[in-house]
Amino acid sequence: MKKTTIALGLSVALAGCSTTTSPVATTQSIVDAISTSVQVTYVVNQKLEGDAAATCKQLGAEWAACQEATIQLTNSGSAIESADWEIYFHSIRRILEVRSPEFTIEHINGDLHKITPTAEFKGFDANSTVDVNFIAEYWSLFETDVMPRYYVTAENAQPKVISNTDTEDMSQIITPLTGENLKRHAGDNNIVMNANTRFDTNEATSQLSAASIANKIIPTPVWQDDKVTGFADLSAGIYINAPAMKQSSLDAVTQRFENFGVNVAGSYPVNITIAPQQLINEFAKSGGYTLEISDAGTEVLAFDNAGALYALQSIASLIPSDFSSNKRIPQVSVKDAPNFEYRGMEVDIARNFHSKESLLRLLDQMSAYKMNKFHLHLTDDEGWRLAIPGLPELTDVGAKRCHDLEEKTCLLPQLGSGPTSDNRGTGYLTKADYIELVQYAQARNIEVIPEIDMPAHARAGVVAMEARYNKYKDSDIEKATEYRLTDPDDKSVYTTIQFYNDGILNPCMDSTYNFIGKVIAEVQAMHQAAGQPLKTWHMGGDEAKNIHLGNGFEQTGGTTGWKGDKDLTKESMPWAKSPQCVAQIAADDNLETPHDLGPMFVKKVANIIAAAGIEKTQLWQDGLKGVDAKDLPLTAVANVWETLYWGGANTSNHMTEKGFEVVQSHPDYLYFDFPYEVNSKERGYYWATRYTDSKKVFKFSPNNLPQNAETSKDRDGNNFNIKGDTQNRGYNGISGQLWSETVRTDSQFEYMVYPRILPLAERAWHKASWELDYVKDREFKGGETTFVDANKQQSAWNQFANIIGQRELAKIDKTGVQYRLPVPGGKIESGKLITNVAFPGLEVQYSTDLGSTWTTWTKPVDVTTAELRTVSPDGKRFSRITSVK
Repeated sequence: MKKTTIALGLSVALAGCSTTTSPVATTQSIVDAISTSVQVTYVVNQKLEGDAAATCKQLGAEWAACQEATIQLTNSGSAIESADWEIYFHSIRRILEVRSPEFTIEHINGDLHKITPTAEFKGFDANSTVDVNFIAEYWSLFETDVMPRYYVTAENAQPKVISNTDTEDMSQIITPLTGENLKRHAGDNNIVMNANTRFDTNEATSQLSAASIANKIIPTPVWQDDKVTGFADLSAGIYINAPAMKQSSLDAVTQRFENFGVNVAGSYPVNITIAPQQLINEFAKSGGYTLEISDAGTEVLAFDNAGALYALQSIASLIPSDFSSNKRIPQVSVKDAPNFEYRGMEVDIARNFHSKESLLRLLDQMSAYKMNKFHLHLTDDEGWRLAIPGLPELTDVGAKRCHDLEEKTCLLPQLGSGPTSDNRGTGYLTKADYIELVQYAQARNIEVIPEIDMPAHARAGVVAMEARYNKYKDSDIEKATEYRLTDPDDKSVYTTIQFYNDGILNPCMDSTYNFIGKVIAEVQAMHQAAGQPLKTWHMGGDEAKNIHLGNGFEQTGGTTGWKGDKDLTKESMPWAKSPQCVAQIAADDNLETPHDLGPMFVKKVANIIAAAGIEKTQLWQDGLKGVDAKDLPLTAVANVWETLYWGGANTSNHMTEKGFEVVQSHPDYLYFDFPYEVNSKERGYYWATRYTDSKKVFKFSPNNLPQNAETSKDRDGNNFNIKGDTQNRGYNGISGQLWSETVRTDSQFEYMVYPRILPLAERAWHKASWELDYVKDREFKGGETTFVDANKQQSAWNQFANIIGQRELAKIDKTGVQYRLPVPGGKIESGKLITNVAFPGLEVQYSTDLGSTWTTWTKPVDVTTAELRTVSPDGKRFSRITSVK
């Protein structure tokens, strides 16, 4: 049979036509054919360990860890003989070596790579597969290690996404991960979750009666009189009498009552009095309140507006999920106040943008559970997400991604965004959007803390200001250089952890500080317009002194002991070969090496912040290396993000010793971009831990960090020890973090945050009865010591899990939040199916016909195999399906 060919190349195309065919049309037809006919499959063949690890070490892999992988290109259509094309793809793993002579793989910048055919490539035969074999660094243990939206392009052609990669379902691209490819190495003792192992994990949690949890408020109050019984009838609706409350706060909580079906124009009285002088002891602080609910009415005594708001949220917490048929709430007597002043949630909208609507939903839920700090990560290498008046390039260029390799109109595609500007990597908050967010937060007693990350993680701003420079350099050089962030003569060579070589702004240029002052002033003006003075400026500061080691990169020593980062030598550090920095070091007696430029930068920016009248600056802990609190003109807050098993427990205390306020942000417990469970179908990075589920967050002890060694494992599922080596001077708070490298959509964002934010709020507000007081030099040894009352901790979790499963998720359903439903556990014992679920009260369904029909599981049933899923209380959504046999 004659073989049909498509787009053979310009010469063949011309030979077959009587009229001239343009190169554009020819190369475009190649691109179109590949994008529609060629499918991509990513195969993780094997990780290289044991004797094979020598290959990894030889190739420069960090920790001698690497894997063999294949990108399969399968042509399901007619033959394509042209080699005039390139395929761009996103890889979060460095490509160390290509083992297919038909192709080269070139690293562009960040995670963007390019596959190019060599002279040995003979084309795509019809209905055939060609393999691109390579060695990649580290491991690939979750499907989301592979990014979507591979795209093909050619000279003079519009790039097109390869059709089967235009998906958020990574199982459509990557072959199933099985066996040893589910573990990092031989010492990885994590339990891989399936129906059986999940059943075993859930077995300690049992369903409680609805009556036993009806009067329980979350987050748990400091004191509640358990002797109070009875119910208050709200069938006639409520009337809130709160003359001293801010109307915006009253409106916010009233909206929540209405969402639950409560008539707020009724007759049952809820009287709010704000009288700080009447509250004493631990209740006499912001957010403190007393609450008395009786059949005749409710009385609230609040320390301040925040306390009044939180008292009303406690009443809302008691509203049953079936309020439409059960219009009453328990009578309670409560005295309450927060454990921590800082109860926060950080959201990264820079790596991938998340809509204003999703952020407003988050603020609603934060307020519902008494959280008060919204840390908004607005900028990073991959995006600038806030419009700044006078600097339109920040969003015209820095908020967009597209296939412009010169980056004159947009940033490079990253993190699965694809080549066109209408992608999930594009987007920003307008000035009006940001003001609306701040106003919304202010009404809910939430402080917005904007973060403009610098000096590292600044590439979006750097590229945008280069675009501004190029716009004005020929007409107004003063304007062109006014806010420039990079020294054009800097020959420094470095590679960041995210594989960028040009994303760190220069700390030795006046224009850098002009830019910082301009941005601070504009954001401060937005806060003033919103009615919430800008109290805290987060300058980031992380990873400015770290590079990735390996093949083709500077080799240095001095491990920091976490995340595989290495301290830079004088020669390989950013700015080492910047003429402006060389001159500044020579002229300043306080500067000896480029290492000293980081602390210098922090001090200079702190002075700008203080001069603006802002009370605090906040940084990631490594940004404060080489800086003492006494060196700064304002209060400095450190987000401590070091893993506990690598020393983070003592890092928090060391930071307080230096005079910094500390917000616990440890990734092994509080990073919500990490998977919920050890299962390849889950989403997220996992460099600090293989999983963080709601129970793990609940069991975290933020007040006494060493005790966590008794109640959790390290990232490989092994025991670890912690000995507190210094005094605990107290911490300012706790924060959850949602980084967005693998989180592209709003539904993914909400899946990752909820319901983990509920136990986060519990730990931020309430000091648990099982949390021990810190004792210097006491050592907690996982698997050996038993200082923590594990029975008391499990009992507390059992109650909390029942409240979530029987009440809270049904109420969150009403808000439209797309939270994660736990995948059920299941076993077949003696031929009968038994199931359970992490949050008792949720419905579990089973199917014996591969999902064609589903039946609610209520008791053991005869089956040989089954599919299981959990159902949301409103019946509209389902968990991931799991098989049991």
